[in-house]
Amino acid sequence: MIPRVLQKAIQERLFKGKAILIFGPRQCGKSTLVEAVLKDKEYLHLSGDDSNVRDALSNTSLPTLKTVIGKNKILFIDEAQRITNIGLTLKLITDQIKDVQVIATGSSAFELSSQVNEPLTGRKYEFMLYPLSFGEMVDHHGFLTERKLIEYRLIYGYYPEIVSKQGEEKELLKLLAGSYLYKDLLMLEQVKKPVLLEKLLKALALQLGSEVSYNELAQTIGANKQTVEKYIDLLEKAYVVFVLPALNRNVRNEIKKGKKIFFYDCGIRNAIINNFKPMTSRTDVGMLWENYVISERMKFLHYNNLDAKQYFWRTTQQQEIDLIEEHEGDLLKAFEFKWGKNDKIRFSQTFTENYPGTETFVISPDNIQDFLLG
Repeated sequence: MIPRVLQKAIQERLFKGKAILIFGPRQCGKSTLVEAVLKDKEYLHLSGDDSNVRDALSNTSLPTLKTVIGKNKILFIDEAQRITNIGLTLKLITDQIKDVQVIATGSSAFELSSQVNEPLTGRKYEFMLYPLSFGEMVDHHGFLTERKLIEYRLIYGYYPEIVSKQGEEKELLKLLAGSYLYKDLLMLEQVKKPVLLEKLLKALALQLGSEVSYNELAQTIGANKQTVEKYIDLLEKAYVVFVLPALNRNVRNEIKKGKKIFFYDCGIRNAIINNFKPMTSRTDVGMLWENYVISERMKFLHYNNLDAKQYFWRTTQQQEIDLIEEHEGDLLKAFEFKWGKNDKIRFSQTFTENYPGTETFVISPDNIQDFLLG
């Protein structure tokens, strides 16, 4: 198993009187992480995919819970989002069976978090697990090895099964991107037209790195704007895509409500459009590099508890900066991403004059360690 950066933090919070919740996309390694945390410990492992478990833990009572848990001191509930009123169940265990540590994982924030936030106020530790990160792979097999694999990561991504089963990447990614990753979405009544969801994903994949218009997306896939907004919101909550908003403060011609949409994983994006060509024969290299470094930076900031808001910047005259970070004390950092050695990067004078004091950086494969390792 490739060690995960969250393992130590979770181990340190065992038996502190609170439930431990781990969110993240399907197949990102949540169950494997919990098994590593609980290695050499005895525990009861239940899955929300099991109908008997759902019956026992949905709208349950204290006597039933005590019977189910028995003499176990650790209860691990996988796929907890499938259990009705799981938040109340976790609250009951935490409040009334105080010598039992409960750990729950969930693949869809919009179901699990909505059920647990209110019942578990002040009674939970929350962790977000992403697919494997650049930093975790550097810890696993060294910086030089991982840097050599960057082109491979841009094509196939960082899902644990993809990383560990070289030679099967295309088949596994197609299975994952085909439906499994969106299983939670497709089970919802809100997604009444799965075909539209697939069309939207393909449209987003093809517009990677470009500013998106919900009206244009609606026209492209044959839907209305409200449906597009709802589906993108659900894709965000299922950890498939994330939205990068535009920064606007000082400049009259800044784009005010612009949005870029990126994928948490480049491999999933490539599987959606069925493009696994090598980097030397692709036309979307710049887009993939931008997606890769922004998503990896997000993991780095999150795992290191660094509070920074992220934006892109653009004017109506098409002046643009790939990524702006707002840190504590209103400190701004501006990043441009360069893949090719001959690419020339120049920061917009309009930006630097209107945002004096901003630190500027050019990030390429040659200095990626400064951006993703700290």
